[in-house]
Amino acid sequence: MTACEMKTRPAGIGNANANWMGSLPSKLSAMPLKHLAVPGSHDSFTYWVDVSAPVGPDQKAYVKYLATMFSVVAKKVMVRWSMTQNLTFKEQLDAGIRYFDLRVSAKPGELGNDIYFIHGLFGHTVRDGLIEINTFLTRHKKEVVFLDFNHYYAMNAEHHVNLINMLQQVFGPRLCTNCSVESITLDFLWEKKYQVIVFYHHTSGQSHPVLWPGNKIPAPWANTTKPNKLTQFLDTTLKDRNKQGSFHVSQAILTPRANTVAKGLVWGLRYYLVEKNLPTIMSWVEAQKPGVGGVNIITSDFVDLTDFANIVIKLNNSLLSEKDRKAR
Repeated sequence: MTACEMKTRPAGIGNANANWMGSLPSKLSAMPLKHLAVPGSHDSFTYWVDVSAPVGPDQKAYVKYLATMFSVVAKKVMVRWSMTQNLTFKEQLDAGIRYFDLRVSAKPGELGNDIYFIHGLFGHTVRDGLIEINTFLTRHKKEVVFLDFNHYYAMNAEHHVNLINMLQQVFGPRLCTNCSVESITLDFLWEKKYQVIVFYHHTSGQSHPVLWPGNKIPAPWANTTKPNKLTQFLDTTLKDRNKQGSFHVSQAILTPRANTVAKGLVWGLRYYLVEKNLPTIMSWVEAQKPGVGGVNIITSDFVDLTDFANIVIKLNNSLLSEKDRKAR
């Protein structure tokens, strides 16, 4: 058991969606995966952060200064604003999450080439997280995950070599080779026994056939605290979505600014920004349709606060005829 798996399962979290991809009707498993609705998590690894470690290199200089001057208090505040998920990788996978937003970093000054998840504060090692995901995939042969490595900090060429080797060692033949997005259906992936699609937003990945470039999974970011502006942005970027050639991520998330953190200092992201705005965001999610020009991957903070994954998965029913639905 990895360190990531040692956390207690929150009440009410089951594995009802652990095999949802494998349970889809043949009409959907034959469709390009870019036309299906897939639930994802934002800053997927932040269910645990290390308050004993230094502030991460992804933070601005003034944040590092405050953390140095007011270490204990500052880090308690940072925890409340850095954590965007409550569930471990396994719990997210059991709930139906299949896209993971991953930001990684080395620890400046640390010997060796260890790499950690990061969002303001350092989290678990990447290796522990990958092993946990691989363990799930070993037990659920028809489930497929998107691993989107989109931010890197304090990493030199050797760190990238280490991370890429790690991905190949952990997942091996489960890694899907970079190819035309149009050709990627669940049927195709099952036939090839592929279960992992890795996106590597760095030039170090360009020579590796099992690493997909970042331009094949655009994830436009609204960067707003206003739910109405967010939904307008999501609608606009869906209309602009390239009809061919890429997956697409709709980030149904609100982003705090410095004054937001100042106003809600003791409350944190979940209580001050996310919970009160979830009804508006989830209303947008429930109104979506997958298919050509529709949603593909939708990400959320705190995916356990609503029936998020189940709602997104059920959007795929709109791609079925009445006859198809009765046959299920």
